[in-house]
Amino acid sequence: MRDSEIRGIVEESSRRLLQISIAPVRFYLLTDVLGRDEKERLVEQTLEDCRNFPRRKKLLETMNEDGTWPISRERRLAEARGSGPPVGWTYITMLRNLYELAEYRTGIDEGYVRNSLEKILSWQTEDGFIPGPASAYFPDTHYNGYALRMLLKFGMGKDSRVRKLVSWLLKMHRPDGGWLIPYLQDLRYFAPYNSMSMPSFMNQVRKLGMKNYAPSDYYGAPSCIWTTMMVVRGFAQSFELSLLPEVKQGAEYFLDRFFMRNHYSSFYRSDENWTKLKYPTYFGSGLCALDILTWMGYGADDPRLEKPIAWLISKRMRDGLWSQSDRPHPEKDQWISEVSLSILNRYSQSLRGLPFGREAEIRIGRKAPV
Repeated sequence: MRDSEIRGIVEESSRRLLQISIAPVRFYLLTDVLGRDEKERLVEQTLEDCRNFPRRKKLLETMNEDGTWPISRERRLAEARGSGPPVGWTYITMLRNLYELAEYRTGIDEGYVRNSLEKILSWQTEDGFIPGPASAYFPDTHYNGYALRMLLKFGMGKDSRVRKLVSWLLKMHRPDGGWLIPYLQDLRYFAPYNSMSMPSFMNQVRKLGMKNYAPSDYYGAPSCIWTTMMVVRGFAQSFELSLLPEVKQGAEYFLDRFFMRNHYSSFYRSDENWTKLKYPTYFGSGLCALDILTWMGYGADDPRLEKPIAWLISKRMRDGLWSQSDRPHPEKDQWISEVSLSILNRYSQSLRGLPFGREAEIRIGRKAPV
């Protein structure tokens, strides 16, 4: 598709979205797509509207002083029967709510946000990773990428504990360019573990323990597409870290496998996950991949993006916007539309040879947005 056609889509859809958007969506539409300066009166007013956004206020009001949020009695009891946080819904809820608060332009010193980030870091192991939330027996690499994204998003990139988490993730980087979940995806890939039931396999993991685990013993197993995407998304929250060769290799790993089936039933095996539009995107999707890739500088000079960009354009509705695949939702559809427009705007800029994504934002002094 020609640049003029993509620009026409961006302009028309942006006008439509601007008319109906909630404050946080409007902020990103104005700054990321329409290029408006944050000092402009309209943008300043939108930021004020973000501060008064009801969902943001509710999340801050319901936060406990220790940085957690209330969870259901059933989930509390389940945590109590196990090893307790960070394994369980307390940690998951923290990450998800921090994700939302960041989208709503919340600062680290509002409410108990700093306490929440400190609690996450209090769970860090000597090796550098943060355990849980799915298991106490092996680290969920994708959740560590998720945690890294939130820590960087709230400005903790220089903290020594965050750097330790970065070091662990880099240590877990694999020769094929990606990442996976230790034990669950590499050890289980090989016989006799691949034929075991999950309870039997977990019993074996408990017996083995992490002390005898060497990632290099299992490099024959392929990396996980979605684990890789989550880790790269974490690194991509930093201009500095996004330039690391391991991060570039990770981006290449999932770009080369766009629309392909994942190797592991434990994490989005079906290729349908690529083409499902959803929000929030906690664990990656085709939309999330394009957001990361175009921000990192992948554009029209890379032919691998042609089909994904054509797919994204094909999902545009008659009203000029994008909608959740499973069930349209007035607010979530706005977020999906804004991300789609940001992607297409970057791609259009690349077609014209203009700075886009990370390079453009460095020039104007913005923070990494993906």
